[in-house]
Amino acid sequence: MDKAQKFELMNKVVRELEDLQNSQTALITKIGQIEVDNMNGLNDSTLEKNLGDMHSKIAENVDSINEIFSYFETQRDEYAEKNAAAIAAIEAAAAAEAVK
Repeated sequence: MDKAQKFELMNKVVRELEDLQNSQTALITKIGQIEVDNMNGLNDSTLEKNLGDMHSKIAENVDSINEIFSYFETQRDEYAEKNAAAIAAIEAAAAAEAVK
């Protein structure tokens, strides 16, 4: 794998981590809405207990994903900075080849 391919793969992983963050945030929002609905009339103890537990676990996951995302985004940026000339040369060569 050349430096440009590695950089593109790193970009893909950053996008996937960001998508994972968004998905987990959406889950928290949905669970929160169900909790509110339960408090506004259902008062089901099983929902209350289980949704609270789920909310806590997903919130922990969000924290973990945020840490991983931040770390890997920094790794990607440092890699890009360190290999900018090589990546640019590979991309230029590929563009020139595509024109032929």
